[in-house]
Amino acid sequence: MIDVQESLREVMECEGVLAASLVDYLSRITLGAVQTPRGPDLEKVAYGDTDVMRAKLSTLELLGYDPGRLEDIVVTLDTEYHVIRPLSRRARQGVFLYLVADRAQTDLEAARATMREVARRLDV
Repeated sequence: MIDVQESLREVMECEGVLAASLVDYLSRITLGAVQTPRGPDLEKVAYGDTDVMRAKLSTLELLGYDPGRLEDIVVTLDTEYHVIRPLSRRARQGVFLYLVADRAQTDLEAARATMREVARRLDV
């Protein structure tokens, strides 16, 4: 198991990553955050992306899907990727890992794989 700050530092090691945080989407509280000067305001991210997470989980339930099937949500902007990954063991508690990466510098699949591995080992 790894702790929150260690896990976020590991995510930040991916090339092109600008910010990483761990968010409780039930309370909209940031549990940990690490970023470069180019990263966004992670408190605003925690507040806003909780709505994204809640909306997707609600939609899955409306469709009759098990919300536990959700691996991640990828938002592609002109210059950035934003990735939301719920912690499967904590899905019911409402915790997700968040990443912002420079689109030109990041291998999205490698970043997602790192997030998947970190989420598996994270001790919250």
